[in-house]
Amino acid sequence: MFKNLAFVLFASSALFAGETRTWSQSDYDAFEKGVIKNLSVRSDGLLTLAPHSHELFDTSNAYLWALAQDSKGNLYAGGGTSAKLYRIPPDGKGKMMADLDSLEIHAIAVDAKDRVSAATSPAGKIYRITGNGKPETFYDPKQKYIWALAFDSKGDLFVATGDQGEIHRVTPDGKGKVFFKTDETHVRSMAVDASDNLIVGTDPGGLVLRVSPAGEGFVLYQMPKREVTAVAVARDGSIYASAVGNKQSGAAPAPTAQTNPAPQAATVTVNAPGAPAPAPARPAAPPPASVAPAGVSGGSEVYRIEPNGNPRRVWSNSQDVVYAIAFDSGGRALLGAGNKGNLYRIESPTEYTALLIMPATQITAFQSGRDGKLYAATGNVGKVYEIGPGMEHDGTIESDIFDASMFTLWGRLSFEGNLNGGQVSIQTRSGNLDQPQKNWSPWSAPITVAKGGRMTSPAARFVQWKATLTADGSGKSPELESVDVAYLPKNVEPRIEEIEMTPPNHKFPVSAAPLIPVQPQTLSLPPLGRRPSTPSFSLDSSTSTPAMQLAKGWVGARWLASDPNGDPLVFTVEIRGTSETEWKLLKDKIAEKYYSWDSTAFPDGEYRLRITASDAPGNPPSEALTARMESDIFVIDNTPPKITGLAATRNGGKLQIRWHAADALNNVTKAEYSLDGGEWTVAAPVTKLSDSLELDYELSLDARAGEHTIAVRVQDDYDNQAAEKVVVR
Repeated sequence: MFKNLAFVLFASSALFAGETRTWSQSDYDAFEKGVIKNLSVRSDGLLTLAPHSHELFDTSNAYLWALAQDSKGNLYAGGGTSAKLYRIPPDGKGKMMADLDSLEIHAIAVDAKDRVSAATSPAGKIYRITGNGKPETFYDPKQKYIWALAFDSKGDLFVATGDQGEIHRVTPDGKGKVFFKTDETHVRSMAVDASDNLIVGTDPGGLVLRVSPAGEGFVLYQMPKREVTAVAVARDGSIYASAVGNKQSGAAPAPTAQTNPAPQAATVTVNAPGAPAPAPARPAAPPPASVAPAGVSGGSEVYRIEPNGNPRRVWSNSQDVVYAIAFDSGGRALLGAGNKGNLYRIESPTEYTALLIMPATQITAFQSGRDGKLYAATGNVGKVYEIGPGMEHDGTIESDIFDASMFTLWGRLSFEGNLNGGQVSIQTRSGNLDQPQKNWSPWSAPITVAKGGRMTSPAARFVQWKATLTADGSGKSPELESVDVAYLPKNVEPRIEEIEMTPPNHKFPVSAAPLIPVQPQTLSLPPLGRRPSTPSFSLDSSTSTPAMQLAKGWVGARWLASDPNGDPLVFTVEIRGTSETEWKLLKDKIAEKYYSWDSTAFPDGEYRLRITASDAPGNPPSEALTARMESDIFVIDNTPPKITGLAATRNGGKLQIRWHAADALNNVTKAEYSLDGGEWTVAAPVTKLSDSLELDYELSLDARAGEHTIAVRVQDDYDNQAAEKVVVR
């Protein structure tokens, strides 16, 4: 059922203007180019209704970084560019709970007694907010950044820090100390598994470590990218980790903070929305609240580390940056990403679903709620959204614009999918602008049956479809797999752009190979339309014109021709003398864009060729079109020049030789002489220039006494030669 062709135009050499073509959209890349609302797209191209989502609370902050929940269902959110902590009850009527003395809140944790701990950065401190809402300093790790907080089963709080890459353990009474040193610049993410092991992600080495309750560390995997932005532990004990940022070429995989503090810290949070860039040498200034975060080159990668330790990449994207990982009620991993606000779900190691697109730029944090609900914090702008567990009642996708390249008739639209009791309806519109503005046609009546229906949108160059998926209330989503649009471009006549006569006395080879291989003299021609300023006949690989073979008396031509519809063409070649009135057929129905013929059967004189191109092979006879073009005047000349007045006289020790050469059609280009059968020697005309149809020649040669034989020969532009001789006694 599923097609692997995304935006496929079936316009191969077997499809011509007279045949119906199909525009088909059926995979993720094709659907992603459309405008999607309330729909999810699986990586194999399956469209379904998205989980229902709505805005729960707007903090008015530029971005949020952290989200947590207490036992009563109250949410706690914090971010920047001011370190304000918000409390959001289940009814969504939230308010600010505390305004902490810092720039940002990067981590929040709630203990078993519903006591809220919030960590600030820079000059990182942990504040505890008790029932009276008054914040109190709970622990100061003496670190610049606090990136993550997590409680173990005993109630101890673990603190992930930078820029010394330490993990601190803090007891419930607020007493803490360094628990583990990573030898990395930052501990960027942290989670606790069922055995109270810490799962941590670092920067810049991109390490995923397991730290036991006894403080023993073990590197589970070194990610290909430098910063592990999120880690999460699944029900089965497998670990999901996301990483961003390209590692420096040739750099050590895990430099220590002591050996290379400033350069590594300077780029640790380039992917974070609004986060200040760490720089141990001096305090980092926060970015403007209105400025979106800088992108991270190379996108993100997500790995699943199985309980047996085997790592496997399950998702990657060259653009999206993953900030948060959570799990749905079925245990499937969810990825919160930017900078398009995408929420992804991992279906398997080879398949994922783009569940929905949030109105904000980044999804920065998750919190699993009751009854299958999921809460998401966002950046640019800082809001909290409630997602699921139900799905949307309906959703739409407007396809990308299809350009048929010319005026086109639209035929039947059909689709593949599974209604599951619901409905899939598809509408179309068309126009002659590359964007569907007000001057396009209105949306057509919907087509609701999979076998399709004939489109009523008017013939035009561009077309677009819109699909609406509607559920019936049973909890199942209708599914859409592919949409096919049949169309027929209007046939347009071929185009002949140029005709070029090839050098005389050469011919194109016949298509059939000779029985006995020979090594003929060849002449390679330059590509048509790209002739150099000086004549050159080297064959360019971009032209299909074959090398020409030497053949006296043959004349050839080649031409540039194309068909806007992509139809195959056949050509007719005709000839006519400039003084004649009718065209004579040389060759009919040839597929090549070149032809040569023996011109010795034609009288010498001036001629023109006429090339007729026809797209008949790809169209019904009544629809076939032609185009014609005449060549410039060319000459057929197979008669050699005439030599007259050849005479030789002796004048002392010299021989005086004279002759006259004349050609009816072309310049006399060359003259030579031979004395007593010796080598041929070039002779210059009296005028010194070989630029006329008639030339006179005079020679004065040293010669001994006695009898001598002088031979002369002359040649015209078409390599026709004449020879004469004279004897002097």
